[in-house]
Amino acid sequence: MKLNKLIIASLSLSATLFAGAHGTHWGYTGHDQASHWGDLSPKYGTCKKGHNQSPINIVTTKVEHSGHQDKITFNYVTAGTEVVNNGHTIQVNVEAGSSITVGGETFLLKQFHFHTPSENQINGKNFPLEVHFVHVSKDNHLAVVGVLFEDGVDNPELRYIWEKMPHKAHREAPIFFSAEHVNNILPKKKDYYKFTGSLTTPPCSENVKWMVMKNYATISGPEVREFLHTLHFENNRPVQEINSRVISD
Repeated sequence: MKLNKLIIASLSLSATLFAGAHGTHWGYTGHDQASHWGDLSPKYGTCKKGHNQSPINIVTTKVEHSGHQDKITFNYVTAGTEVVNNGHTIQVNVEAGSSITVGGETFLLKQFHFHTPSENQINGKNFPLEVHFVHVSKDNHLAVVGVLFEDGVDNPELRYIWEKMPHKAHREAPIFFSAEHVNNILPKKKDYYKFTGSLTTPPCSENVKWMVMKNYATISGPEVREFLHTLHFENNRPVQEINSRVISD
């Protein structure tokens, strides 16, 4: 029961509806930056002592090729209903009813949010933006689908969100971001890298199923700058040690 409560609390922290709502303040700059998270509160100890932390650098030559990858079945059929500036990121909360199924387990989509530059790397490279789709199963297992954005043309889905996002922290605004728009953020080809990791924000809870898409979306330079202008800082946690983990595809 305590474990379930911790996982639910962790999901709330990943969602971070409002910064500071869960006690000890953390951030991305100064004393509250990522390198200090593990020392800010005993509740954040895993950020410092965990062995399966996210994000990571995915070195493609070291990826284990399984020969048979569990397909992700995306069932994104509901709309985003509100866009939140929680002081850490811009997040879109999604109406209940959307999910993914992978490896015989179904995970319900709760929200998606953005990091710039990307948190995960490919062969040591950061990308201009990364979106995390955060899911939870009926057994309170967490799964995150990550999509990386490369430099390119304007992204109409991002443009719509950026037009609606609050420019002040701890504010939210209504949005109708249709299921079609949500699906359009995903690349057409759904191949992915998988590994076990953690939340990338305090308390950095582990045993999170991570799936990072191999194919990319695009974002323009002005769209990146607008996101940064809204947050006033880069909001990516540095990559963590892989340790004994296996990354597979």
